[in-house]
Amino acid sequence: MLSNSTRRWFAGLGVAGAFVAASATPALGAPPALPEPPADDLLLYANDAIVAPGGPAKAVTLYAFAETLPKDVTVTVDHRAVDAFADITLTDRMPGCTDTAGVLTCQLKGADVIDYVLDLTVKAKDTAEEGAKGDLLLSLAAKGGKAVSTRSTVEIGEGVDLRAPEQLHLSGAPGATVRTPLGVANIGDRDVHGTVLLLASMPTLTPTASYRNCSSVTDFGSQLTVCRFDDDIPAGAGRQLDSSSALKIAGDAWAPSRQYGAAFWFTGADFEEFAKEILPQDGWQQGSGDALTLVPAPSAQARSLRQTDNDPTNNITSVEVAVTGNQRADLAATGAELPGTPGRTVTAKVGFVNHGPAMANTWTPGEIVTIAQVTVPAGAKVVKAPEGCSPGTLEEPTGGYGEPGARIYSCEWYDTLHAGDAAVFAFGLKIVEAGGAAGKVELRHFDLDDKGQIADLNPKNDAAALVIAAAEGGQGGGGTLPITGSSTGLIAGIGALLLAAGFGGYVVARRRKTRFVA
Repeated sequence: MLSNSTRRWFAGLGVAGAFVAASATPALGAPPALPEPPADDLLLYANDAIVAPGGPAKAVTLYAFAETLPKDVTVTVDHRAVDAFADITLTDRMPGCTDTAGVLTCQLKGADVIDYVLDLTVKAKDTAEEGAKGDLLLSLAAKGGKAVSTRSTVEIGEGVDLRAPEQLHLSGAPGATVRTPLGVANIGDRDVHGTVLLLASMPTLTPTASYRNCSSVTDFGSQLTVCRFDDDIPAGAGRQLDSSSALKIAGDAWAPSRQYGAAFWFTGADFEEFAKEILPQDGWQQGSGDALTLVPAPSAQARSLRQTDNDPTNNITSVEVAVTGNQRADLAATGAELPGTPGRTVTAKVGFVNHGPAMANTWTPGEIVTIAQVTVPAGAKVVKAPEGCSPGTLEEPTGGYGEPGARIYSCEWYDTLHAGDAAVFAFGLKIVEAGGAAGKVELRHFDLDDKGQIADLNPKNDAAALVIAAAEGGQGGGGTLPITGSSTGLIAGIGALLLAAGFGGYVVARRRKTRFVA
């Protein structure tokens, strides 16, 4: 039924799925943004890695930034400075690679030369001494050109093991504040010296207090909050947030529904790695109130060794908030009347508007998701289709997103619509002839938990006409958009989609083309 669409609800979850993926696999995702290099210049970037004996492997990924990448390059990785305490291997099996006397050399050509140049797996040796540190020297040279180099620091940290409860179930009505007793335990045999909490939640769930040891940003379609704690957690002990920790459910939340978040606990060193590779670098707002604390608070102990988690896959608490009550929304179709001058190309702005009171199109199970099915008038031809629209019906798609020339389109809107907000799909139509059969905009509503369609608050306004009028009676200027049942102006533009971010959508996907994996 939603063959093209069911994946979209992860946009409502924001980056939570991507964080889980990044925590459970060696690769951490895309590098931080670097300035655009001048023409013919090449910049390299490789991340650092901290590992521990008996702990998981980490990835060091080499990226290349250039206006145009050369298609015949030699890549070398000199790992002799770390061979005494870490094993360095290729993550992917690649052609043209040899490893001799501590230097890995790869001859890459054609399709193998992309910005995601090389992925290395780094694993601490069982005999490695904590505190050992060394650099990988990574170089790239185009055929007949000069080599460009960068470094990646590999460090042996002190291995610890944090664990968080798998789930936290909460409930409350729209506008309610719900206490959020997130916690973490030290299940290893060494004290943990300081932790960092990252809470990613849907925008419908926001922290109720501003803490001076926390900072927040809205990005990736999520509310992100980072809190740092200096407290030691002794081996075998558990800690949780103090009683002030709470989330507020948005007043216009759909009810009943489910809202989601995820809490991730890190050691300080692991968070540094993670934040540099995954999190946005700008836009964070520092809190100004009292500090958020862990209870009971242990005494602080200074240690020189940086710590890394030997099992980061069990540090995540999935937060689910059941929103109680009965608050839904009315989505109304919006059509258009276009001038019928043959040979003229006009813009038809159609879609739907949310009359509230609840928000809609969060792509979350338990809430409404609305798709607009647009039938083009017989006297017009689509020469430009919106990015969110694909030819055919949901049951029988016949083409890709943004493909022109079809008679019927299924249009998806990825931004949350609050009361008064509208989804606008702008079609470029070439008028072939005036008159003939009118087109239409029909709304179809779904709950991602349900296999069939559902109804909104007022099904009577779920259809609107798309008409080509006679030239003398039509509207000029490409067709303005009358809004059914409302005088609210429509807001144009398609919202950012965060899948894997498609990271989306924020699961981190490798950009390397098909390779044979060992």
